[in-house]
Amino acid sequence: MTVLDDRTLGRATLARQLLLERAGLPALDAVAHLAGLQAQEPQEPFTGLWSRLRGFDPAELSGLLTGRKAVRTHLMRRTVHLVTAEDALAWRSRHDAMLRRRVLGVYRRELDGVDPEELAAAGREVLADGEPRSMGELARALAGRWPDPGPRALGEMLVAALVPVAQLPPRGLWRTKAGVRNLPLAAWLGREVDPPAPGGGDPVGESLVRRYLAAYGPATTADLRAWCGLAGLPAAVGAVRGELVSFRDVRGRELLDLPGAPRPDPQTPAPVRFLPAFDNAILGYRDRTRIVDDAHRGLSVAGERAVLVDGRVGAIWDVRDGVVDVVPLRPLSRAERTAVADEGRELAAFLSDGETDRVRVAP
Repeated sequence: MTVLDDRTLGRATLARQLLLERAGLPALDAVAHLAGLQAQEPQEPFTGLWSRLRGFDPAELSGLLTGRKAVRTHLMRRTVHLVTAEDALAWRSRHDAMLRRRVLGVYRRELDGVDPEELAAAGREVLADGEPRSMGELARALAGRWPDPGPRALGEMLVAALVPVAQLPPRGLWRTKAGVRNLPLAAWLGREVDPPAPGGGDPVGESLVRRYLAAYGPATTADLRAWCGLAGLPAAVGAVRGELVSFRDVRGRELLDLPGAPRPDPQTPAPVRFLPAFDNAILGYRDRTRIVDDAHRGLSVAGERAVLVDGRVGAIWDVRDGVVDVVPLRPLSRAERTAVADEGRELAAFLSDGETDRVRVAP
């Protein structure tokens, strides 16, 4: 079986993630191809798409949210993701058990004795009037019936697990600060969430396997689970295995992939790319060594924004006083520093609407 080293896997990830060459795709198609963008920080998806698409206009993404073509909702790993409306409706039921399990993992003691089905029914009844509510407002409306858990536990269980909801605009719009207001997905999108498949099959799980490999492969089944948080995908992997090709990584683990998916030559030049906080290009794997050194693995979990240099995390960045501020994590060559500064100026101009293109690269 062919062995793929980390550099080869890294170039494959860049190609699948639209980071090796900016794509000429509409934003909706890009969100679908990427199987969503992690989005608990509302402005970060704009940078994520700017780094991936040619001529990206942030108004396009805002229009998808207000036009109900894309939606912000709790999904993979119980984190807020920006996904297409179609994917939200198709995938939500398949994530239900994981979402409940993860919320209970945090609030099991507080929610002891609370019947989830009764709580879900009560939450849906409150939301049935069509009035968007914050998590706190929803929890307070039910606190008289369930006074012991406290509003945080009740609210998290409702909006992150029991009731499929959308976070409504203006939350998540370009250069807009707004609190979270929730409405049931079905009410916002005009269609009920797809029910679980009858007969014990798992067509949604099989689709998730294919979609994940298209955007992240080649990858192990442990990587797949780390991305979506779902435990019950071995059967789905087994069902589609005949469609897939297999490799090994340098540690001997099996990697699965779609046969026609791009796997560029490992010597393919990789341009500098600025990633947003919590980008799935990093977080979408259990083993992230294809793109980040183990010594810096925790940066992405902590919300640091990464700069890819020669295809790997080589710096972090932030915006301070209107300047894109870059801090290298390793010594950069003169050519690398120039490339980082050039791309940083382009990013600064994007973030400021052309008012400034200032960038500072620390020694």
